[in-house]
Amino acid sequence: MFGFLDTWLNAGVWVGIILIILGFIGLIKGADWLVDGASAIAKRFGISDLVIGLTVVAFGTSMPEFVVNMISVVHGSTDLAITNILGSNIINTFVILGLTAAIYPIATQERTRNFDIPMSIVAGIIVVVCILLRPILTGEERGIDWISGIILLLIFIYFLANTFLHAKHNPDDPGVEEVEIKPISPVKSVILILLGLAGLVIGGELIVKSAVNIATRLGVSEAIIGLTIVALGTSLPELATSVIAAYKHNSDIAIGNVFGSNIFNVFFVLGTSACVNPLPAYNGIELDACMAALGGIITWLVVKANHDRKVTRWGGIILLVVYSSYLTYRLMMV
Repeated sequence: MFGFLDTWLNAGVWVGIILIILGFIGLIKGADWLVDGASAIAKRFGISDLVIGLTVVAFGTSMPEFVVNMISVVHGSTDLAITNILGSNIINTFVILGLTAAIYPIATQERTRNFDIPMSIVAGIIVVVCILLRPILTGEERGIDWISGIILLLIFIYFLANTFLHAKHNPDDPGVEEVEIKPISPVKSVILILLGLAGLVIGGELIVKSAVNIATRLGVSEAIIGLTIVALGTSLPELATSVIAAYKHNSDIAIGNVFGSNIFNVFFVLGTSACVNPLPAYNGIELDACMAALGGIITWLVVKANHDRKVTRWGGIILLVVYSSYLTYRLMMV
């Protein structure tokens, strides 16, 4: 279906980079259109804003990672599928949260401190456990198989149910984000959904094929491309939202977006990917998973270390420095 891309990809690395940028634009706009159209239709069926926010909108924000992962799995680029998730979570916490806090300290809500951040830490730890246990339990190579995928999805269902019940019983909680549903006609809603799906699929194809091509031409692994270029691209919506919020001194919404996205990425996106196709381990996967967990640990410690329960500017700088050290070491492993 997308065979014409092969001709463009043969033109060189710079063409591949341009195609990746176009792919990210398609992913981000596609996700926005899909959420707007689906939310408007759900509203017409009498579904509450709360349910729409916790389902349609929440799933929509993770669609870039989900689509890239599904296409990667179908094409057999399993390293790209795993590193897209772990890399996105690492960038979300260390770069996006770190940069946001460095601009303006981030206030935290009680639920974020006591539930979301710990769940994000657990996500990284579970990935490591699943990878290490597979050879022991099945005798097969390290990786994440369908059994681990089901476990991740079951935990995701628990997370979703817990979040829904909390929001329902605590509607005035500042941590319960309100969503604004745009009034859109049924015809326009369907058109937006179709355009959104097309943008996601085409954007995902552009990114995956271009990333694999660039990795091959530069002689680096797909894992490195996934941890850096692809992960950063799929995290662009969170980056833009968080930095703008910090600039407006409204950065408390940033931390909820970051850790909510991290939880969705591991338990839903990675879990679904593993159920579709086993994901073999690559060199350095344990380090990457541990880094994904470490981001949550550092954030939790920084928050608990001050009476205002904020991610302070110094906390943000620490996150950025740790990420810089990690990235330098990770690139030296190539």
